[in-house]
Amino acid sequence: MKKLLSTAALAVLLAGTAFAQPTDGEVRRIDKAQSKVTLKHGEIKNLEMPPMTMVFRVKDPAMLDALAVGDKVRFSVEKLDGQYTVTAISKQ
Repeated sequence: MKKLLSTAALAVLLAGTAFAQPTDGEVRRIDKAQSKVTLKHGEIKNLEMPPMTMVFRVKDPAMLDALAVGDKVRFSVEKLDGQYTVTAISKQ
């Protein structure tokens, strides 16, 4: 019975979790001093965000070293500490 309840509790927790899904975008601006990147992006489904151009924080400032304005990228975003944060990014 305990195992059944634990499994059910886990299923409820996972159902309410929004997993970051990769999104396509284009780098518009890089601000290494502030650890931010401006991306023109498609829909971000896990955040229910429509396509737009937006400034994001990056989880690891080193992510910005491999990027240049105009790069086509695939990235993941999560809401961390109340801020939209790029958690992964790679060139297309």
